[in-house]
Amino acid sequence: MLESLPIYSSQQIVERRPQRNKLDPRRPYSLFVEKEQNSAGEIIDVATLFLTNRECPFRCLMCDLWKHTLTDSVAPGDIPEQIRWGLEQLPSAREIKLYNSGNFFDTKAILPEDYSQIADLVRHFETVIVENHPNLCNQSCVRFRDMIAPAKLEIAMGLETCHSEVLKSLNKLMTLSDFEDAAKFLHQADIRTRAFLLLKPPFMEESEAIEWTLKSLNYAFDNHVNCCAVIPTRAGNGIMDDLAAREEFFPPRGTSLEYVLEQGLQLKRGRVFVDLWDVDRFFPCAACSQQRLDRLQSMNLQQTVLSPISCPGCTA
Repeated sequence: MLESLPIYSSQQIVERRPQRNKLDPRRPYSLFVEKEQNSAGEIIDVATLFLTNRECPFRCLMCDLWKHTLTDSVAPGDIPEQIRWGLEQLPSAREIKLYNSGNFFDTKAILPEDYSQIADLVRHFETVIVENHPNLCNQSCVRFRDMIAPAKLEIAMGLETCHSEVLKSLNKLMTLSDFEDAAKFLHQADIRTRAFLLLKPPFMEESEAIEWTLKSLNYAFDNHVNCCAVIPTRAGNGIMDDLAAREEFFPPRGTSLEYVLEQGLQLKRGRVFVDLWDVDRFFPCAACSQQRLDRLQSMNLQQTVLSPISCPGCTA
């Protein structure tokens, strides 16, 4: 089932895309403060800025983040201005996520000449979390780590899955060895890491998806990852809708998401979160949907398995 999977080229993936959104290069495209348990076990406020910048050069099969990117690089000073403006709109927080729908250390996305201004704006936070492709983890990460001190740097990387054939099919242009090398490099540089994992990528059945997500959690923790965020795979980017029409992709069940979080927390190897954006689509039962969402949110915050929701006849 999971051998000799189809491989779609970057061109094929791009050709199936719908329109991207129109964005202001001087403003983040979204921002908010959310609560999250930190590495010390405290529930704290985290400011999240979704920065507007150049599209990621990697055309991953399942990605729809390009919708919130530009076709050209931003001008010098645009990213610091986005951060400055964003922080003025938000209440105070102890940590900050600077997510840019791609790679923070892509020099055509976040310009290196802006690092100093960015560091001045964020070093008062306890932790600065950015996202980056494993193949772009290099000395620029170390340089930025030093610039934001005393804040700690954490880099979030998309592992997606430790199933090598499925990973190859996602067109991430990365191997498991690449991830291992990046994680080792960051660990030795005293840079924290988190991993993004997909629950039920294309070509996987429900039981396989659960099995490989749990294997991927352990794989990530084996490679010095400090926390993992599990993301239920969605359609909506063009090529994924084609796969769904051909029955090569089905979104995961809500019960699978619940089970993976429960099992991940019981590992007690690091923090495990599930991504709750638009997650109500996976819980169609009107009688218990909100209870299930509230339970997932509480387990994210408490990092503890809570009593399951009982709902006779529920089809979630």
